[in-house]
Amino acid sequence: MLKPPLSILLLLLQSSCSLFAAQSSSPPNIVLILADDLGYADTGFNNSLTAKTPHLDRFVKSGVNLTDFRACPMCSPTRAGTLTGRWPLRFGMMRAVIPPWSKYGLPEKENTLPEFLAQAGYDRRGIIGKWHLGHSKKSYLPTAHGFTHFVGHYNGAIDYFTHEREEQLDWHQNEKPLREKGYATDLLANHAVHFINESPSEKPYFLYLPFNAPHSPFQATKSDLAPYSSIKDKKRRTYAAMVTSMDRAIGKVLNAVESRPDADNTLIIFYSDNGGIPSAGSNAPYRGAKLNLYEGGTRVAAALRWPAQKLTGGKTFAGRIGYIDILPTILKAAEVSLPENIDGLNFLPALKKNTPLPERPWFSYMHQSKNASSSLHLGPWKLIVSGDAFNSNTLTLELYNLENDLRETTNLAVKHPARAARMLAQIKKFGTLQVPGATLYKEGRKDFTAPKDWLIK
Repeated sequence: MLKPPLSILLLLLQSSCSLFAAQSSSPPNIVLILADDLGYADTGFNNSLTAKTPHLDRFVKSGVNLTDFRACPMCSPTRAGTLTGRWPLRFGMMRAVIPPWSKYGLPEKENTLPEFLAQAGYDRRGIIGKWHLGHSKKSYLPTAHGFTHFVGHYNGAIDYFTHEREEQLDWHQNEKPLREKGYATDLLANHAVHFINESPSEKPYFLYLPFNAPHSPFQATKSDLAPYSSIKDKKRRTYAAMVTSMDRAIGKVLNAVESRPDADNTLIIFYSDNGGIPSAGSNAPYRGAKLNLYEGGTRVAAALRWPAQKLTGGKTFAGRIGYIDILPTILKAAEVSLPENIDGLNFLPALKKNTPLPERPWFSYMHQSKNASSSLHLGPWKLIVSGDAFNSNTLTLELYNLENDLRETTNLAVKHPARAARMLAQIKKFGTLQVPGATLYKEGRKDFTAPKDWLIK
């Protein structure tokens, strides 16, 4: 066989290098996956003692484990901040979740992640899963906030088999009711895989995949329950089966991504919307759970992978980042200019170089029942305030040094009153950002009747 001339070989090499450079510098595909009420310690990569998560474990071993990732203590605020990059307090969505009877939702004036990505050529922008950001009018729905494709449910806590909430079908394709049989987690996986497979390789796509699992109601298929027959507590057994179902669904999505020629240039981010509930999951080694502001309520399992940018290899990143940082990080990855009014930061530079992030205050807040609470992280210090810090001085303060007391066992507020007072003043100032919006959880529940098939007019 005759060998081609050296000049031709060099030309071919240059062409392939140019093609690779063009591919690696093009905007990445984005896959953003949320779990719902997943306990910090309910994944294999965080030392789960019950639920098996082989697909998530494989993902983290090939990516980066984000060990200090922050969410709100409940789901709607986390989702609102994720899509806007702003403290949800600024638009009335931090104090409470959006229940079926709520009249509030994500305001039209808020610019969202899919709307920004549309500017960068992301023609396919899908949400497959749980919305939970308002449904009382069409301007609150996903397709009014920049998504081109939607399959899933408006409310939280739908039935996994009937897909109902408040005795009405809450399963939709765009704005029309969708009737299909199957377990919700499996169906979401199938729709997500279809979305990925149908996305052309010459343009980037954005897929937001917010699961309702493993949130209640605690329901699982017989096949997923079988491996956990040794767990006597029914709720914990079902919860473990639901985590495994979600993990299998994520595995299908990972396989779909990895089967494409643009797999390496796909940024995948995973995290939970808040900590797990103690009667079902585990947030070990941290104190607390969903609906409180101890570490177990707001520090969540999280990881990402982006091979084209060498964010691989099972690394660990311990910087304090969180849900409001997702938008600016994704926008910078997609080479979209950052808006001026966001609160989050792009953590990619620190992640790539494994360097410290700038010190900044990190706030949490909830007030969906009569009892309010708020917190502030600043450096190693954390202040938790029980009571309405925004409007009252009748408060209980807990001050912890997480550097020495990660499990929050020793209240140092009496020992360091000046520090506690300064941090309380910062929380009060944060409270001045609040605008009217979501109300107490039970407000509006009396005599509420869900619309037929949750068809919003």
